[in-house]
Parts: sequence; C-alpha cells; structure tokens
Amino acid sequence: MNAQIIEKEGVPEYAVIPFEEYQRLLSIVEDIEDLADAQRADQEIKAGDDEAIPSDVVKRLLAGNDHPLKVWREYRGLSQESLGKAAGVGKSYISQIEAGNKTASVTVLSAMADALKVDLSALIVTTA
Repeated sequence: MNAQIIEKEGVPEYAVIPFEEYQRLLSIVEDIEDLADAQRADQEIKAGDDEAIPSDVVKRLLAGNDHPLKVWREYRGLSQESLGKAAGVGKSYISQIEAGNKTASVTVLSAMADALKVDLSALIVTTA
C-alpha cells in the first residue's frame, strides 16, 4: 500500500492513500460487516429469536397482490376459521379483511399478529 503520512508536531495525524486503495479498503470493511450481520442473523434463527422466511413468501408480500394477512395465514398453514378463533373474530371477518373490504381494529390486528407469530406491522397495508 502506498500511503503518505502527514504529521502534526511530529505525531502521525493523517494517512493519505490513493483512491483505488481507499475503495478496496472500504469494500473489505463492508464485507466484514456483512459477514458479522449474517452471523448475527444465523445466531438469532438458531436461538429461536427470528426465522428464515421462504423467498416465495417474501415475494408475495413485496408484490402486494394479496393482503399480508392472507400471505402470513397461508404460510402458517391456518384456515380463516382457525385464525378467526385465535383472534376472537369470525371467519367471514377474516375473509373481508383479506379481500380489502374491511379494515381491522388495532386490537383485532394485534390478536391476529400474535396468532401468526409476526409483528403487528407485518399486517399493516400501506398505500403509496
């Protein structure tokens, strides 16, 4: 590495390096941070604090063609009836929410989120 050291009162203060070297070092640091993030995520999954979501589920959620409630319910293998029972509402209410014909209260959304083992925010539909 070709570095120019700039001193202040006889003590190294700055190291000036070619831009290409700077970019290479930046890339190495980003790779190290990515590896640390991946290791943390793996530890959280192994500890049961997080889970790996299949890519087809993520794609459905990102596409926005289905209500997130429906995507999560189907991923968890629950029927509308069983989710309704867990959340204290009827099957038709779940159906209407999934179809976009009803908006659930925060209380009901929270109960459904608990039953689906997701954060409440995962069931919120946002529009741009």
